[in-house]
Amino acid sequence: MSLSEAAANGAHDFDFLIGEWSVRHRRLRRRLVGDTEWVEFTGPASARKILGGLGNIDECRINLPEGPYLGSTLRLFNPATGLWTLYWMDSRDPVLNPPMVGKFGDGRGVFWGDDSFEGKPIRVRFIWSNMAASSCAWEQAFSVDRGETWETNWTMGFTRAR
Repeated sequence: MSLSEAAANGAHDFDFLIGEWSVRHRRLRRRLVGDTEWVEFTGPASARKILGGLGNIDECRINLPEGPYLGSTLRLFNPATGLWTLYWMDSRDPVLNPPMVGKFGDGRGVFWGDDSFEGKPIRVRFIWSNMAASSCAWEQAFSVDRGETWETNWTMGFTRAR
């Protein structure tokens, strides 16, 4: 498949994210215990294309009250399947976390993966929505019952910085 065919099949899905952002984070204080207390904080983020547009990478500063760290997502588009694979990593333990796989449709991107949280297996879901030139939204949810129920535990509201 040529690069132009790949573009027609989703390679530009994350173009909205390229650039500099101010991010408003909202994260549950404790996850998967029924907690309803949210911690809110802000931080910068930036994203750029790689591999001629078949991927991108971002970096964001996570200013948690207990201490800041840097996080980054590597996103790769597979022209053969039309799917994106996302890998999270951060400065606290710089390894690639298990991948999330998904695609965009009906105005949002949905990505799924299997991981563990505090030693327990979980299903993870990311949703990208409200993509516009100057803003977008992201949310993360965990499931302990293979996707029957979900706990949204982190949201981010992006505002274009430049």
